Amino acid sequence: MIERDLDVMKNADYMIDMGPGGGDAGGTIVAAGTPEDIMASEQSITEKYLKTERG
Repeated sequence: MIERDLDVMKNADYMIDMGPGGGDAGGTIVAAGTPEDIMASEQSITEKYLKTERG
């Protein structure tokens, strides 16, 4: 499932972040784990959005 709702993502038990971009630039797991694990990943673009959402 592709999810873009930050509230759903920050409350997830486990996430797999694919990237590093969309389409042809994607397809690699750049981060996996809890939202906190994703926010700790320097390779994840999603981590920037989660950090912004949480303040």
